[in-house]
Amino acid sequence: MATIKDIANEAGVSPAAVSRVLNHDATLSINEETKRRIFEVAEALNYTKHHKKKPRQTKRIGLIQWYQPDEELEDIYYLAIRLGIEKRAEELAVELIKCDIESLDKENIDGLLALGKFDKVEIEKMASVVETIVFIDFDATSYGFSSVIVDINKAMQQVVSLIEEKNYHSVGVLQGIEYTKTLHEPVEDYRLAHLQHNLEKHHSLDCILQTAFSVASGYDAMAQYIEETPREEFVDVFFAESDAIAVGALRALTEKGLTVPKDIALISFNDISVAKYLTPSLTTIQVPTEVMGSVAVSHLLTLLDTEIDIPIKMEVVTHLVKRQTH
Repeated sequence: MATIKDIANEAGVSPAAVSRVLNHDATLSINEETKRRIFEVAEALNYTKHHKKKPRQTKRIGLIQWYQPDEELEDIYYLAIRLGIEKRAEELAVELIKCDIESLDKENIDGLLALGKFDKVEIEKMASVVETIVFIDFDATSYGFSSVIVDINKAMQQVVSLIEEKNYHSVGVLQGIEYTKTLHEPVEDYRLAHLQHNLEKHHSLDCILQTAFSVASGYDAMAQYIEETPREEFVDVFFAESDAIAVGALRALTEKGLTVPKDIALISFNDISVAKYLTPSLTTIQVPTEVMGSVAVSHLLTLLDTEIDIPIKMEVVTHLVKRQTH
């Protein structure tokens, strides 16, 4: 496992700066480019798989990202997937072109990767320009396109198993709310739906706190909950729908003088590089982000080299990483 010193050496900054960036220290004065470099190095040093380059006719593939650069820094889940895409494209000597939907028709590309959540208008726009598309972290098989997604049901089974193992009786959710960019439609929350389904035999959700997928929003939601809820009515455990939300929630709990997990336990989702550096370190569902990006690139190239004409849905399996917050 990479250390803070390793990250500092690779990024060309001090270990103290790395620690403060990874812990989302709002008082740190540092430019966005340096912050981005620290996050990218932290994610890149987690890579453990190295693939041998394969000879193949050079392809030009496009990448459309749902998140803008500033949004990537708020919740680096998509940054981590993007790094996996870039790494695999480099290994396979593929030219990766970053695109946007509006100017897509000006790009000379063979195929397209679409990373994030998209609505009907956006999908139709992409499909009108590019024939071969693979979606990542969004199930577009109903639109006729292959997709690489997370096995959310299995992940929520892992969360519920831990809740039962620890004999927690009351459960809360820090729910991330998202919208598509063009139509501003709410993105369906499969995490909450599958969590409720897996809890229903022995538990129910006692509260749902809605937040954006950001550290600041997670902090605000938890701080408000602590202020407005009598201590004897606190839930035993919160499930945060992303590590970014959990980072903010953990800070609010700590600042309010509460002990995690003694007063309130916290289970999260993603296992971004920040999670293991927190105090206490974050118990979270590990999503193989590098694999998602790598598989998407490889599958897109397979589609371009073959005559497969049916959409294929690939689900990556998650892993529960037990640390200190449960």
